[in-house]
Amino acid sequence: MEPVWFDHYEEGVPREVEVPPLILPEILAQTARRHPDRTAILFYGGRLSYAALDRDANRFANALVRLGIRPGDRVALHLPNCPQFVIGLYGALRAGAVAVAVNPLYHGEDLAFILRDAGARAALTLSKLHPNLAAVRNETPDLEHVIVTRIHDYFPWKLRLLFTLFKEKKEGHAFPRGASVLDYRALLGREGAGPPGVARQPGDLALLQYTGGTTGAPKGAMLTHRNLVANVVQGEAWLTSLQPGGEVFGCALPFFHVYGLTVALNIPVRIGATMLLFPQFNPREVLEGLARHRVTFFPAVPAMYVAMSHTRGFDEYDLSSIRLYFSGAAPLPPEVKARFEGLAGGRIVEGYGLSEASPITHANPLWGRQKTGSIGLPFPGTESRIVDLDDPSREAAPGEVGELCVRGPQVMAGYWNHPDETAAVLRDGWLHTGDMARADEEGYFYVVDRKKDLVIVGGYNVYPREIEDFLYEHPKVKEAAVVGVPHRVRGEVLAAYIVLKDGETADRAEIMGYCRERLPAYKVPRKIEFVDAIPKTLVGKPLRRVIREREAAAGGVED
Repeated sequence: MEPVWFDHYEEGVPREVEVPPLILPEILAQTARRHPDRTAILFYGGRLSYAALDRDANRFANALVRLGIRPGDRVALHLPNCPQFVIGLYGALRAGAVAVAVNPLYHGEDLAFILRDAGARAALTLSKLHPNLAAVRNETPDLEHVIVTRIHDYFPWKLRLLFTLFKEKKEGHAFPRGASVLDYRALLGREGAGPPGVARQPGDLALLQYTGGTTGAPKGAMLTHRNLVANVVQGEAWLTSLQPGGEVFGCALPFFHVYGLTVALNIPVRIGATMLLFPQFNPREVLEGLARHRVTFFPAVPAMYVAMSHTRGFDEYDLSSIRLYFSGAAPLPPEVKARFEGLAGGRIVEGYGLSEASPITHANPLWGRQKTGSIGLPFPGTESRIVDLDDPSREAAPGEVGELCVRGPQVMAGYWNHPDETAAVLRDGWLHTGDMARADEEGYFYVVDRKKDLVIVGGYNVYPREIEDFLYEHPKVKEAAVVGVPHRVRGEVLAAYIVLKDGETADRAEIMGYCRERLPAYKVPRKIEFVDAIPKTLVGKPLRRVIREREAAAGGVED
């Protein structure tokens, strides 16, 4: 019997996809042959064609081979969104290496842990970020080569000159002198533009994608070339309205995160789109860039949509060129979706994925039926089911909450150096996501919350996301995060961290009264704390673990 969700696929979306027998950098080579003169990257006024991008990726690959990087060695990319990240990724893979994308904000033990755990032999970083890497180099014994590039290496020549004269030293971008580092520009200048000729297979490891660490120490999800290529092909099949060689992607999603890597980098490369790169997310700068460059597709996370929709003068930006917005990496509260769509006039399509699945497994139809709060339908070639928490061999009935499991060509090979945890989440080819979810009778899936975030209040199961979505409906609330905290009598109760909209004021009594009017008593937060910002990952996912740790250190809730 065919899955019911096929009945709701849009016209033109296949039920299965054929994954081409390619390694990921061959996608770039194919596009460079089809669209050599098409602008691949826009970066502070600088333009890089697909032919030039392909050549520099080859030069970087040849440089790595000359340094002694062998197939299977790990190369870290410690960079924000910039041309060097794209070149570094495809170049490292062409050299046969395994890429390790590292959050550029990491420093200290966070940075040292990933470099050490991955056993990175080489790292590519920015001159401004180099001090953070240099500070932990003695703690990363495998790291032999540090390659340093400047943020302005791909600026237009006039802007590069002005930056060098007036900002480079003042803002900490000067190249590190006397350090045992290699100059990116000098390395590429010595290499030929032909491919290095290193043989790799689709089943070989391509990327160590470290999980965000929202529930513990990060783990490296092992993604093969086939995993990554499969998700690109699946995404291309789902996004039926994309025109090869005719799109402009707004790339504010960080490439070090697998959502950004697939949706804002690999998919546009596959279809020959122009990528407008933002090295950091500043709402006003992003809005200005989207309008000026007539962006047509903008993938983002809910926190970005919140920030943009609360930017003063939002309606002054002409975003009419954007046919489609995409949201993932964190739950999209209905109120956030409604507010942004009302202001921008476009449509946000919500999807779902995780690092362990390259990452996308579900998405709503682009122009077909969307259901509020739903992550949509399984991607082509993806199986999905909900299983009972106590008996995973039993599939849950429609409407019943259980653990979401997925199976498909995008699912990882396992966790790097963690065979026990691999065995715990990969069973008979099924990835047990750790997310509590339900499916309706039409095959639309709904994520309720993380299994580890479930709070039991007086014997009742409470899902923090439900309370967060409810708080977002309050006219004064900009953001909310809810966690379970210890209570000496009830065991656990709810605590809500709230960020108010600019210019608004509220007190605990007002929020408590709002909750008591519309929620059962056990779902009402016992603690309300107003904060300036909620701790999040760089892609905007609330760090509930951090909030719980703060509350535990404070002794929990007494009243």
